Amino acid sequence: MHLQMREDMAKYRRMSGVQPQSFRDLETPPHWAVYDTSLELLGRQEAGLALPRLEEALQGSLAQMESCRADCEGPEEQQGAEEEEEDGAGSQGGLYEAIAGHWVRVLQCRQRCVEETATRPGRSFPVPDFLPSQLRRLHEAHAQVGNLSQAIENVLSLLLFYPEDEAAKGALNRYQAQLGEPRPGLGPREDIQRFILRSLGEKRQLYYAMEHLGTSFKDPGFQGLSLVGDDAFLDYHRTPGPLQLSSLRHLEKSSDVLLLEGVTLTQDSRQLNGSERAVLDGLLTPAECGVLLQLAKDAAGAGARSGYRGRRSPHTPHERFEGLTVLKAAQLARSGTIGSQGAKLLLEVSERVRTLTQAYFSPERPLHLSFTHLVCRSAIEGEQEQRMDLSHPVHADNCVLDPDTGECWREPPAYTYRDYSGLLYLNDDFQGGDLFFTEPNALTVTVRGVGGVTARVRPRCGRLVAFSSGGENPHGVWAVTRGRRCALALWHTWAPEHREQEWLEAKELLQQSEEEEEEEEEEEMPSKDPSPEPPGRRHQGVRDKAGKPPRVREEL
Repeated sequence: MHLQMREDMAKYRRMSGVQPQSFRDLETPPHWAVYDTSLELLGRQEAGLALPRLEEALQGSLAQMESCRADCEGPEEQQGAEEEEEDGAGSQGGLYEAIAGHWVRVLQCRQRCVEETATRPGRSFPVPDFLPSQLRRLHEAHAQVGNLSQAIENVLSLLLFYPEDEAAKGALNRYQAQLGEPRPGLGPREDIQRFILRSLGEKRQLYYAMEHLGTSFKDPGFQGLSLVGDDAFLDYHRTPGPLQLSSLRHLEKSSDVLLLEGVTLTQDSRQLNGSERAVLDGLLTPAECGVLLQLAKDAAGAGARSGYRGRRSPHTPHERFEGLTVLKAAQLARSGTIGSQGAKLLLEVSERVRTLTQAYFSPERPLHLSFTHLVCRSAIEGEQEQRMDLSHPVHADNCVLDPDTGECWREPPAYTYRDYSGLLYLNDDFQGGDLFFTEPNALTVTVRGVGGVTARVRPRCGRLVAFSSGGENPHGVWAVTRGRRCALALWHTWAPEHREQEWLEAKELLQQSEEEEEEEEEEEMPSKDPSPEPPGRRHQGVRDKAGKPPRVREEL
């Protein structure tokens, strides 16, 4: 699991003259070794040679899961009383309860076998959608060599996992059109059908035990197993699976976002050539964009006192980078360094984005803000000619992207708890700075090239780009070559323990400031028989905690 060692090994493998036989791998199971070989062949556009390796990798993955499942059925081991009480069944009662408790533990173990098989040795987390991704590569490779029947068989198998996958449905239509008349008996692979039906049947048993026997079960939600139309299971299903929404229908059902009038869906996942992506316009008015841009300008003008100093970007030496958190904005407003209007709007807008993101992508499961950041990138004059780098290199937000294989390792130093990302733009009066999405294995994206780019989004005031934070959405930012680009970057999480504490502190701080201002205004109100007050002396005797005269509330 040593990150530096893994990077060194990858470097050694790429060195000139080094052959695969120069290494002897004592860790990687056969199905992973064959899978990696197939990826190398696909990378060299050798689909015909890759096909038997892809099939061998899939069969090896299924066999590995069978071996894992068999290990789950071993004799009952002695377990502590606390664990038995957590399981609920078997802690008290007789034979039937003991049998039920043992069977629940066997089923829970079996559900983890998919993740175990999909986890590369030395890694902490499984490759997302390991089986579906193999089926996707299989149907694409079969189509490339003209095996349309096998391509249809594999894409139909992929649709068992994700019935609403637009890319898979589009591929199926193409294959069927090329094949001509339908052939009898052509359907999903039997091995995949067996795997899915058995896995879903075991999930039903576990949810039944959770409901009626008091057991605990945390569904890994892995591989996107979908039970569309299975009402009996959906009654127990607590964790929503992947969502592929093509409209804002959930907004119509959520009273929390009905106030977001004027918000329109500009591009959905299909139009952005990916999954769980959306572009929405109208989240900010031009006046609100102006307030937030002024906030960024005022904070930058505060210099060292604000922590918002313009410095060389950590991603490129050709741009300056400035960032302001909601808590820092609230602190600056309370100290009187900046006006409170921008700080309050920053807090409000971040909650506006969270509410909309949850309504669109996760209506059944609460999302929490995990980090909110007002960021400006400014081109450094005189350093843009012949520039070839990016404002922000291609990356994913919750995993470490391996551009050679397209895999994304959900482990530190990545922020693995991030589930959805959002970028709310404030302006468009700059050159460059477009957001773009890429293929997972894109290696050649530069300021002047578009290799591997699948979609791009031009910033504008009030435009939100929201997407899931995993390896399915690698993205970057083209160089800002003139002017200053400002946006509100937000990340959301399903995990309450990773909720942004600074956001709550900022809210409390701004509320305290508002209450104090109201008290001061009440104290300054004239009595029934007021004494004349010399002009220009109204606030002379009143001081805040910092010893400064109270600020007039600009927003009023």
